[in-house]
Formats: sequence, C-alpha cells, structure tokens
Amino acid sequence: MTAVAMPFASAPVLAKRNKWVIAAAVTFGTLMGTIDTSIVNVALPQLRGTLSATVQEITWVSTGYVVASVIVMPITAWLGSRFGRKRIYLAGLLLFLLGSLLCGTARSLAPLVIFRIMQGLGAGALQPTEQAILRETFPPHEQGMAMGLYAFAIMIGPMIGPTLGGYIVDNYSWPWIFYINMPVGALGLFMVWRFVEDPPYLERTKGNVDWWGLGLLVVGLASLQTLLEQGEQDDWFTSSKNVALACVGVSTIVMFVLHELYVDEPIVNLRVLSNRSFSTGTVIGAILGMVLFSTLFLLPVYMQEFLRYNAMQTGLALMPRSITMLVTIPIVGALYNKLSPRLVIAAGLTLGGITCLMMSRFTLQTSKEAILIPQLIQGVALALIFIPLSTVSLATMDKRRMGQATGLNNLVRQLGGSFGVAIFAASLERFMHEAKASLVTHLAATDPLVQQRLIAMRAGMMKDGVDLPTASARALSLLDAQVSGQAAVLGFEKAFYVAGLLFFCAIPFVALLDNPDMSKKPDPEHAAVEI
Repeated sequence: MTAVAMPFASAPVLAKRNKWVIAAAVTFGTLMGTIDTSIVNVALPQLRGTLSATVQEITWVSTGYVVASVIVMPITAWLGSRFGRKRIYLAGLLLFLLGSLLCGTARSLAPLVIFRIMQGLGAGALQPTEQAILRETFPPHEQGMAMGLYAFAIMIGPMIGPTLGGYIVDNYSWPWIFYINMPVGALGLFMVWRFVEDPPYLERTKGNVDWWGLGLLVVGLASLQTLLEQGEQDDWFTSSKNVALACVGVSTIVMFVLHELYVDEPIVNLRVLSNRSFSTGTVIGAILGMVLFSTLFLLPVYMQEFLRYNAMQTGLALMPRSITMLVTIPIVGALYNKLSPRLVIAAGLTLGGITCLMMSRFTLQTSKEAILIPQLIQGVALALIFIPLSTVSLATMDKRRMGQATGLNNLVRQLGGSFGVAIFAASLERFMHEAKASLVTHLAATDPLVQQRLIAMRAGMMKDGVDLPTASARALSLLDAQVSGQAAVLGFEKAFYVAGLLFFCAIPFVALLDNPDMSKKPDPEHAAVEI
C-alpha cells in the first residue's frame, strides 16, 4: 500500500481556526447520533399502530440503527485514512440527516427500518471521528476539557433521548423525532465544512482493501448485535435462530481477529491493543458501558412497572443524572491536570458502585427523593470516570493511530453496553424466579399468618357481594400477585447490586493505567490551532 501525506499547506489554514468552534462543530452531529439511539424507543407504540407492525417487528426500528452504527465504528479510521477524516465526518453526518428526513416520511415498516439503518451507518462514523478530531485539536494540557466535550455528546444523548422523544410524541407526532435533526444537523454540516481541517500528518492511503477482514467484521458484528438486541424476545438459546446467530457471530469474530493480526494491511488495526494503558482503558470502558446502559434499562422499567410512572415522569426522574453530568463535566475537565487520573477514576468507580447499592434498596414505597439522590451522585461518578479515562487511555497513543484507537474504543464500549443490557435482562428474569421460589417456601397453607391474610381478603370481597367460592379463588390469586410483585422487587434489587459489584470490580484495573504528565505546554503539532 502506498501512503500519500496530506500537504503541509493546510497548517496555515488551521491557524485561523478556533479550537472551541471546531469542538462545537463536531459535537453537534455526535450528540444527535447518540440521542437517536434512544429517542425512538418511547415512540414505538405509536409507530406500531401507524405501521400496523407486531411488537417483534417494530423493534427492528431500534435494532437496525444500533447494528449499523456498531459495524461502522471500527472502520472509521481506515475510511478516514483513505478519504480524509473531515470528508468522512461530513459524509456520516449527511447520511445521518438524509436518513432522518426519509424516516419522517416513511409510512410502512420496511422503508422505515432501511432508513434507520442509513441513519445508523452515518451515526457510527461520528463518535470515533469526533474523538480523534478533539484529541488532535486540543493541546496536551487541555485534553481533559476536550474529553469533557466528548463525554457530553456520547453520555448525555442516550439519557435525554427518552425525555425529548416523549415530549415530541405527546405534543406533536412521531415524524418530528426525526425532523428535529434537520436544522441542528444543517448547522453542524456548515460548521464542519467551514472550520474543520485534517491535520498535516494524517496520511491518505491508497492500495488494496482488506475485503476479507471487512466481510468477517460486518457478518460477525451484525450477527452478535442482532442476537443481543433481539435475543430476549425469542427466549435466547431456546430459539434455533439465536443459536445460529451466536455460532455465526462468534466464529466470524474469531476468524476476523486471527486474520487482522496476520494480514499486512488490516482494515482494523488490533495492534493498538498492545498499548497497555489503551487496552486497560478500553476494558474499563466496556464495564462502564455495561453498567450505564444496564441501569438505563432497569430504572425506567422499575419506575413504570412498580412505581406507576408514565413515560414523561420516568424521563424527568432520570434527568437529574444528565444535568449533574452537564454541570460536573467542565469542572472535572478543568481539574484533570491538577489531580491524578487514577485517583479520579477510582473515586468515580467507587461512587458509581455506591449509587448502585443505594438503588438495590429500592422498594414499592420508594419516594421520588430516594430515586433522586442516587441519580445526582451517579451523574458526578460518571463524569469522574469518563473524562480522565477517555483522556489517559489515549494519552500515549501515536497520533497516526489515533483514529484506529478511537474507533476500537467506541466499538468495545457500545458492545459492552449491548452485552450488559442482554445479560441483565436475562438475569433479571432468573433473579425474579429465584426470589419467588424462596418466598413461596414461607407461605405454607397451614401457616396461621397466611390463613389470616386469606381470611381478611375473602371477608373484604364478600362485603362487596362476592360469593365465598369466588372470593376464595380471588384471594389466592391476589396473594400470588403480591408475592410475584415482591419477588420482582427483590429481582431488581439483586440486579442493581450486581451492577454495583461491576463498578467495584473495575477498580483494580485503574492501577494499570499510565499516569502521564498532561500539564506540559502545547507541542508544535498543535501550534496550528488557535489557543
């Protein structure tokens, strides 16, 4: 493969650019892409009615988007080196906006799924490209602030998506959850076109394409992500389709890894994992993705099923976490150079674990205040973890491999979130069954307390004119429902407890992270950007 260096004449152009304008430009698109991973979920009931789709069919509106974005993430570095990073970001954002426009006009399921896949393909290129651009735009002593902006885009988006979607669906109509992207995206397109330039050291490569690697990657990730998104609906491995997806996904990913390690010109350079700090940060990021996406899955279900919150109330209850993160991110970014990143990350993981343990104490009588406090603390914890983790894990990475590293990092975090939701969804069912089996052992028919409860329920029904046989059957049914409700609460408590343990289990990995000195002044490579 031949490599053609980009002309250094672009350096004077960069000198006219302001780093904050560049940061704002690339954050617009990424924020919209992350919001769209969750904004559509609250509109699924309306979409199902409008498109006359079954529950299983309508979920492909979400699944198609996620699968497409996951496939693109790891190959953005290769695309950027071949066509230019700015062009790839612009192309991704344009494809995302075109998909958004077409989604709003769709009036049947198949076109909507196709246009959502188009959206996902565009969105998948935005996250890793933004991260690479921010790393290259900001000097070393301001990397914490740069990663704070990145954290804002990728972590706030999934949190505010359901609330924003609920508001739009309640007050307008579902196409507007897609149309709302257009004005913001148009501004982002203009700003990226006007202010962002590729760095002079970014090599533009030409030559053979690793088609085998690309094919194995697409098949493997599509199979695994589809399994994770759809597996629960078909009761996991009781379905032959899920077994086939798992076999195809695992086998092709193994072949992909072996192929990429030995091919001379891999489409995804897995050798970046030889950097200890990067590989450690990627592992911690995967754990963070598991816990973050899992709690975002568990909390809304808990509040709606047991505390009787509606969609808007649930979104508002989760909003304090987003607001706290929004306030804390710039503070953590500013403190990054003054405190040890390891210490800050360990503190964040500890706080995150404590908040999950607090949520494991939720009951059917949990107040709004009891829900609010863990959300506020967890917002601080996530800011403490993500900003220094994103910064330190890439601090010692060669700039020419930055795009490859950011793509792989985003992929692993996204897969960690998908695995986490799938694992916790399956585990929750098991925890509930185990809890109910344990509770039933304490409800013997000869137990005086059980008899007293049944007699009281029968008496209450008979006062309302229900005959004795019917009242007896209803009393038993009501008691069973109460036991099931308590078992479900215990199941959620255990799931939150396990999530907390995952936070604590990640703490020992912090010792393997490098502790680079990021307080030095800008190096010559950043002299082209106005600081």
